[in-house]
Amino acid sequence: MASKLLRAVVLGPPGSGKGTVCERIARSFGLQHLSSGQFLRESLRGDGGFPRTLGQAEALDRICELDLVIILNIPFETLKDRLSARWVHPASGRVYNMDFNPPHIQGVDDLTGEPLVQSEDDRPEAVAARLRKYKDAAKPVIELYKSRGILHSFSGTETNKIWPYVYTLLSSKIPPILSDEEN
Repeated sequence: MASKLLRAVVLGPPGSGKGTVCERIARSFGLQHLSSGQFLRESLRGDGGFPRTLGQAEALDRICELDLVIILNIPFETLKDRLSARWVHPASGRVYNMDFNPPHIQGVDDLTGEPLVQSEDDRPEAVAARLRKYKDAAKPVIELYKSRGILHSFSGTETNKIWPYVYTLLSSKIPPILSDEEN
């Protein structure tokens, strides 16, 4: 069987659901998901995935040509609520959301029983600044991909409602290994 190759990037502000969408893409289409945390970890710290700046987009161009770019547009209030409810298991990076993905026992990782922490960046007072910073940095990146005709924008407040549209777009580019219902 020939290996499938689709070079895509999922962009979006902190808390927009990039990780969830990427995991579903990987599972549904048999593709490898490289998160910005895994991909060049040392040089790419920060919010919003990769590329976050025009310079990073240009560096990515030297590595490969993207087939498509997906951007998740989520309302500010939704992002603020999501991020403020986010807690992390530092050792594994497992993320919990107290509203829609809480741990079995509040404040404790489901697998290890170790304590969860809330990042300083996820505290309500820090969220607005993070979102403004993302918006300013992302604007030229978004314009670049829009000008190339490879930008696909999806808006909403819930990943589960956005996902079918992302799935349909990708299905037109590469055959799925799982149907949308199997996800």
